[in-house]
Amino acid sequence: MKVLAPISLALLLAVAQPLRAAPAAAPAHELPGDSVWNLPGHFTDQAGRRFSLAGRRGEPQLVGMFYARCQLVCPMLIETGRSIDRALSPGERARLRVLLVSLDPGHDTPQVLARTAREHGVDTRRWTLARTDGVTVRRLAAVLDVRYRQLENGEFNHTSALLLLDGEGRILARTDRLSSTPDPSFIAAVHTALAAH
Repeated sequence: MKVLAPISLALLLAVAQPLRAAPAAAPAHELPGDSVWNLPGHFTDQAGRRFSLAGRRGEPQLVGMFYARCQLVCPMLIETGRSIDRALSPGERARLRVLLVSLDPGHDTPQVLARTAREHGVDTRRWTLARTDGVTVRRLAAVLDVRYRQLENGEFNHTSALLLLDGEGRILARTDRLSSTPDPSFIAAVHTALAAH
C-alpha cells in the first residue's frame, strides 16, 4: 500500500489544473486544497445522470480508472473492489462508495457502463461507473497517478490502482494489488476511514 503525501498531491493538482488555493481559515463549505474533488469537469454515470466530483463529497470512497473493453486488468480491478466490499461489515459496506472513471470516453457510453456494471454484479446504489471528456480524464489520471496511453488497436496500456479517499476527497491510501484477496493494509485503512466518518 502506498500513501500519497499531501505535498505530492498538491503538486499533481497544480499540474493537472490551476486551482484556487484554500485560504488559511477556509469556510466550512469549501473543499481542502488537496482534495481530488477540486478537479473541475462534468461526469456522466451508468444511468445517464450528470454530476461533478465536488458533489461526491461526504463519504469515504474508492476511486479508480478503467475501460469497459479491457479483458484482463480492468475486470481484476473491479473484482478487487468487490473483494474489498466483501471484507467489510454490512454497516461499513453501506457507507463506502466506489467511483470508476473510464479512460475511454469515446466508447464507454452510459449504456456500455450500465452493461459493464450488470456483467460484474456491482451494487449500483453505491458503485458509480462514469465517463467524462478527454481533458478531464487526463487531469484525473494525473492526480491519481494513473499512467495510460492508447494503442493503435484502440486498447489502452495503463496502470491500475484503487485509491481510498476520505469524505473531503483527500487521498488516504492506495493499493496496486489486484486480487480477490485484498491487501490487508489497505483494508485496515478502509476500516479506519469508515470508523472516523
